[in-house]
Amino acid sequence: QVQLVESGGGLVQAGGSLRLSCAASGLTFSRNGMAWFRRAPGKEREFVAAISWSGGITAYADSVKGRFTISRDNAKNTVNLQMNSLNPEDTAVYYCAQRRTTSGGVARTEDLYDYWGQGTQVTVSS
Repeated sequence: QVQLVESGGGLVQAGGSLRLSCAASGLTFSRNGMAWFRRAPGKEREFVAAISWSGGITAYADSVKGRFTISRDNAKNTVNLQMNSLNPEDTAVYYCAQRRTTSGGVARTEDLYDYWGQGTQVTVSS
């Protein structure tokens, strides 16, 4: 059974930083693409960042490019999201997602992800 557990969310002031982590189990983690999505209050879930199985390919939403960094540690079965220069518009529930396919690329569409965590709340105060 696949399980994704996010951690690291919390309350931070604008301009601050947070580091989210996602611990994965149940699949051969090193073969699967991973991503972070978020859902802000009253909005649909949106793509944030994705990383290929090797970590060699990454992709970011324009709104976070240059501020957020996605990384993975295949030895520890974790994927991380370093978030810097946070602003109130980054307030959302952040979700970790995993693809079942062993495709080597990255995907920005949530329909291409098969497994999801429960989410972790990030709140940025102004």
